[in-house]
Amino acid sequence: MTEPSAAAEQHTTPAWTIETPTALLVLADGTVLEGKGFGATGAVEAEVCFNTAITGYQEILTDPSYAGQIVTFTFPHIGNIGANGEDIEDLTPARRAGAVGAVFKADITDPSNYRAAEHLDAWLKARGIIALAGIDTRALTAHIREHGVPNAVIAHEPSGQFDIDALKARAKAWCGLVGLDLAKEVTSGQSSTWDEAPWVWDEGYGHHTVGDGDIHIVALDYGVKRNILRLFSGLGAKVTILPGTASADEVLAQKPDGIFLSNGPGDPAATGEYAVPTIQKLLETGIPVFGICLGHQMLALALGGKTVKMHQGHHGANHPVKDHTTGKVEIVSMNHGFAVDAASLPDGVTETHVSLFDGSNCGLAVAGKPVFSVQHHPEASPGPQDSHYLFRRFVNLIRAKRGEEALAER
Repeated sequence: MTEPSAAAEQHTTPAWTIETPTALLVLADGTVLEGKGFGATGAVEAEVCFNTAITGYQEILTDPSYAGQIVTFTFPHIGNIGANGEDIEDLTPARRAGAVGAVFKADITDPSNYRAAEHLDAWLKARGIIALAGIDTRALTAHIREHGVPNAVIAHEPSGQFDIDALKARAKAWCGLVGLDLAKEVTSGQSSTWDEAPWVWDEGYGHHTVGDGDIHIVALDYGVKRNILRLFSGLGAKVTILPGTASADEVLAQKPDGIFLSNGPGDPAATGEYAVPTIQKLLETGIPVFGICLGHQMLALALGGKTVKMHQGHHGANHPVKDHTTGKVEIVSMNHGFAVDAASLPDGVTETHVSLFDGSNCGLAVAGKPVFSVQHHPEASPGPQDSHYLFRRFVNLIRAKRGEEALAER
């Protein structure tokens, strides 16, 4: 990794230099990383982050919260599970919401798993994801940790012919994620219902569905993940999905028992320009509200709090978070580059969860009201199911409002 001051005049190549690089990662500071291209060809601007998970690369790359980002995988060997049609998280795969680029240390591993339907390289091509392999991902991760997440261009050209000066100019000129509303780009854009149940070992998804549940949850889709919806269905909920741009009247017309604010990408303050007024009107109704990730951040904004851009963000499946309401520590999955400023939360709004890595806010609740949210992704399974209780907590708030018996949280 070259120093930023000298980056404009130097290129960084791996120790095992290849004769003709077919892919580049060009950072906004002028640093150029050369390697071997996989996946789609072309070039795209994005923010570069790193993810420390050792499994779940397909779920990571299809998480709509990664829109506008290039994911650097710190785990060196990617691809051994191959790719399949089940391990995707975006709701509308035809639109290919999720990461636009990926960076690997080693060449993509050939698949060696009974669930593999195709090679990861072929899947990346079909998804339009540009990938770069053969660089020192530990050095890139250290660079991000020290200097913060950089804007960059990732480019793949099989001929190895690149206009590096033009790529540097593109990387430097890109606006970045601050002020960018990406939720509109990844939302499903239409009303739909969800009835797919959670995973069953050796049967997978889609082999069983649930009928209309006895409670009705409306999910506002800012980039919702499929497994969130599955866990709601698995608890006996009928789920209706509405676009993130839906008005409060459109939400209430569905007669929901509960309202879910989904995860999603981009700057919460930008998405909040249209979403926050809607959330504020929904809060006035007394209907239970639950938010995850971007939904958590926008709930905080609706309550009078503020959000901030993080230095390097949280991306991985090994993050310890403490739940102050139970005193327990959970190992959770994280994916966010913005965070709620805990000091900005008004009276009556309590910080419920906190990151044990850096002390940043990871959850809130409104005193005396059935309203709460978390920053992490409780639908994922890093712990493996440390945070699934949050879905039961939300369902119990709905049942309590209806005067019904609660489910066991654990």
